[in-house]
Amino acid sequence: MHNERKSIMKHYSIDTISKIGNTAVYLSERISDLSKTKLLKLLYLIEECSAIKNNKPFFGISFEVWQAGPVAKDFYIDLSDENQPVLLSEFITKTDNENGSTYIHAKLPFCDDEFSDKDIEVLEDVIRRYGDKTAKQLVEVTHNENSAWYSIAKENELLDDFTKGRKNHSDKEIDFTYYLSGCSAERYLENKETLELFESLKH
Repeated sequence: MHNERKSIMKHYSIDTISKIGNTAVYLSERISDLSKTKLLKLLYLIEECSAIKNNKPFFGISFEVWQAGPVAKDFYIDLSDENQPVLLSEFITKTDNENGSTYIHAKLPFCDDEFSDKDIEVLEDVIRRYGDKTAKQLVEVTHNENSAWYSIAKENELLDDFTKGRKNHSDKEIDFTYYLSGCSAERYLENKETLELFESLKH
């Protein structure tokens, strides 16, 4: 598993890993008892908020439609392994409590090199809206009937399988233009294409 996660790192630029890692640091510094599940939910909500508010990706990573909600698969795997994270090893460590829950701790201070002023506004907005909610409450937020997760799960006939436990995950990805229309959707797609081009040049 460790070698597999090492190979996954090749899919991401240093800048992307740094931005996700420093976001985890930022959240852990401001939210007490930041669990693994809550961190993963907040990463999604940050991406969603950036799409709606700024019409641009925040991280530019994919989120798949799973039973538990939108999930950044590689980072879920990295944080769920019994060992310490590999992808985010420079930024965070994790501990398990007696109930088996995993909590995230910063290893170094937050660095804003990869963040614009608008990015920081997005982080603050998400913390203000969701920082005091439990992981379970955040699942309810991402599963609501007006969400992209619900729309894609319904369109691909996954809701019944998820509800009855026949499936836990799928490879369907969240399309953030679900929340946008007209010029906003066009701006988002242009910004996404530009980010993907920059990412490809960094590898």
